[in-house]
Amino acid sequence: MSGSAVRLPRALPAWLRPRRKSPRALAPLLLAGLLGFLLVWQAVRLVWALIVPLSPLGAWQPQAAVIASPAERRALFASFDPFFRTGGQGAANATVTALGLTLYGINLNEATGGGSAIIAGEDGVQSSYAVGDEIAPGVKLAGVAFDHVLLDRGGARESLFLDQSGEAAVAAPATPLPAPTPEVGAAPATGGELSPAALKAGVGFAPRTEDGRVTGVTVQSQGDGAAFRAAGLRPGDVIRGVNGRPIGSAGDAAALAGQLTPGARLSLEVERGASVVPIAIFVSK
Repeated sequence: MSGSAVRLPRALPAWLRPRRKSPRALAPLLLAGLLGFLLVWQAVRLVWALIVPLSPLGAWQPQAAVIASPAERRALFASFDPFFRTGGQGAANATVTALGLTLYGINLNEATGGGSAIIAGEDGVQSSYAVGDEIAPGVKLAGVAFDHVLLDRGGARESLFLDQSGEAAVAAPATPLPAPTPEVGAAPATGGELSPAALKAGVGFAPRTEDGRVTGVTVQSQGDGAAFRAAGLRPGDVIRGVNGRPIGSAGDAAALAGQLTPGARLSLEVERGASVVPIAIFVSK
């Protein structure tokens, strides 16, 4: 072998050289590794929750129910008024008012717990007042009961009872009782033919005011009550409309008595408690 030297290539071929990856090529690999780590972490947490079903603060216990004693339950139900009757009726106050007022009639509405009353002042003029209306300066109607009303006089409660000083009327045995008045939707009840004098003498009219506005005419029995019953009326009835026209002013209320003329036919819309009934009255000639 001659003494000539072996010649090596100066550089490796391109296919043998190591390739350098750019940062853009490494980004997908890093993202895939991060997502894989999060997936493994969530799987570990799920397995841990299944194996140890307790919160980090310990075992959860529901709050024990508190049961009131029998005495507490009685006191609770005694203070509950589901029909709102205590506010409207109330017990009679020990203090009887010294005002010159006279109570003639009461319209107790048990459905709403309110009502109205017919009260006359010292001048003898009767007017209808709803609960909350001012009867005199500084005096308001605070509540209505079956035989008295409660007055609010400057924050003090006083009672005013029905005027029962007169003798009770004795019903004639021969007078038949009127037929029951039908409710809403039924045919109007007919009071028969009554003379104008009998109607004016046997039926009293007083305007009913609510929030300072006339909303009807309250009727009350006068004399022996025969004409009142024959007309199909009952104590506490309130006439809200005549011949399809509602009563909404003092003039409408005053004109009602003037319509009781010979030969008149009146179709009345009467408020009776929580219902409204129609009544027809024929005035004889």
